[in-house]
Amino acid sequence: MKIVQEIFQEQSGWEIMFQKKNVENPQFVLVFGNREIVQQTQIYQEVKNKYPSADIIISSTSGEITNTGFVDESVVITAIEFEHTELKTCQVNINNFKNSYDAATQIVANLCGKELQHVFIVADGQLINGSELAEGLNQFKEKQVATTGALAGDGYDFSKTLVGLNDVPTEGNIVAIGFYGDRLKVKFGSKGGWDPFGPERLITKSKDNILYELGNQNALDLYKKYLGEAAKELPSSALFFPLSIKVEGSDEPLVRTILSICEETKSMTFAGNMPEGAMAQMMKHNADRLIGGAEQAAEKCKNDFDNSENPEFAILISCVGRKIVLGQNIDEEIEVIRDQFGENTILTGFYSYGEIAPFNHLSRCELHNQTMTITTFSEV
Repeated sequence: MKIVQEIFQEQSGWEIMFQKKNVENPQFVLVFGNREIVQQTQIYQEVKNKYPSADIIISSTSGEITNTGFVDESVVITAIEFEHTELKTCQVNINNFKNSYDAATQIVANLCGKELQHVFIVADGQLINGSELAEGLNQFKEKQVATTGALAGDGYDFSKTLVGLNDVPTEGNIVAIGFYGDRLKVKFGSKGGWDPFGPERLITKSKDNILYELGNQNALDLYKKYLGEAAKELPSSALFFPLSIKVEGSDEPLVRTILSICEETKSMTFAGNMPEGAMAQMMKHNADRLIGGAEQAAEKCKNDFDNSENPEFAILISCVGRKIVLGQNIDEEIEVIRDQFGENTILTGFYSYGEIAPFNHLSRCELHNQTMTITTFSEV
């Protein structure tokens, strides 16, 4: 596997950060960056000029992860040339489908094929229902294929998110990459690190990702009661207090981030579905536990490899909520992953509005919030 990584910052332009072997013909290029920068036609054209024969996958972010750590207000491009692996990409737009599940079904139809090993997804983080998308992607599980990926970010603005394939990124897109060949080894791990507090309550009234009642009580008023003074800072303070839900059929509790509140309906809108009948519980942050969660996600990937080897390449997807909570300690969750994998594993990734992964290789694909989700690649 041959890899080169470059960074663009408006003050300094393009700079090569790392090169592993001489990359001559990369099959694909990952472009993760600030929304206001990646939406510029000039940026796409410059990447296309650098790598004219590669598939170019672009996503807006809430912060970028490079091989050396966290950066912000930049564009990070990582070009990868596999030596024994074939790739196929596809893009669909949510506006052409009834719902996100149907969009995922089209992706499955496009990518299912002989020797498909893994699928990586990048989707619009505002217009896509991440829970429905993950449910649709579980059709790959019938083929013994796992899916990981992310919902695009938009800093702290939650205004619009952009994704694109071989073009300037736009809203509503879902881009998928299929990896084919029996010499590719793909592993993944996903972990949060949030602490639950307060009683569990039954979700008694909701619609899709909008929550109205917990235990037959108004959900927003109840949530404000537990936040105390922090309730004055809603909805931004909600990133410090996500909800954990236990859903029938899921192996572990799922964490859900609050995107917005409505005082008129006394409701809260979440990044994923909040089904009636599920049990919900508030959570609070502990920086050490969050960093420990990132380390555990890396350990999960590493333990699935032989003891003598580390992955060649890793995509790290962390949540914008973790970025806010960790603050100046943000590099620590990347450093513990680096310590697990060693210097020979090349890192890229970004801070997202949602993470997509199974809990383990036997599990269903799920939408997560507030996790560090890692996907690693090696050729054998």
